[in-house]
Amino acid sequence: MKTARAIYEEGDHKWLAITRDPNRPSFLVDTNEYLVIHGEDSILLDPGGSEVFPSVFSGISTAFDPRKIDKIFASHQDPDVISSLSMWLEFNPNIRCHISWLWTSFVPHFGGNGDTFVPIPDGGMDIMVGGQRLQAIPAHYLHSSGNLHLYDPKAKILFTGDVGAALLPPGEDSLFVEDFDRHIRSAEGFHRRWMGSDKAKRDWCARVSSMDIDMLCPQHGAIYKGEDVKRFIDWFSRLDVGMLKS
Repeated sequence: MKTARAIYEEGDHKWLAITRDPNRPSFLVDTNEYLVIHGEDSILLDPGGSEVFPSVFSGISTAFDPRKIDKIFASHQDPDVISSLSMWLEFNPNIRCHISWLWTSFVPHFGGNGDTFVPIPDGGMDIMVGGQRLQAIPAHYLHSSGNLHLYDPKAKILFTGDVGAALLPPGEDSLFVEDFDRHIRSAEGFHRRWMGSDKAKRDWCARVSSMDIDMLCPQHGAIYKGEDVKRFIDWFSRLDVGMLKS
């Protein structure tokens, strides 16, 4: 069962992590979902696949009324990211899904119509949640050809989709990275295979190195915080990607 845990809270601005599910079927990749709340407004990030929708909905319900969610951000088009869209639309047909313009004619196969989607240009854009500005920033080819990350300058949190993801062994369910050197071994093979462009990787590392980031939150695995954020960016910058492990 997934649960919602606050990873940031200041005044009326809050981030919730809907944690990994240790009881999920073994044939499903485990995922993290994140909810940003500012006052009465909110946005759900990478809401997950249709098969985990009940668990995500239930987890959110412990801390926030999920029927009030009217905005979704999808980092890219994968089914583990956004195939639950039609189920969210059943609860609120007015939900708007912010996603790269590239996928606005593909993701409707999961649900929605032309009015559902807010296309994000390749250079990114601002998304307002209540009175708080979030920034969709380019992360193309990491791993999707239309890939975007979401940055919260107030909380200093960068949501990174598959960048930073780790496929952890059973029993390792910590919310935050506790031992970077051990943790990164569970990330290396994933990044070598799924990150398709070394130039895109270098561009991303240069961009985020100049940003003020306290937490780096991937879609799979544990959250990097504090000095582990820089450790990850430095590690990723040196990694050979777009290749099978020899």
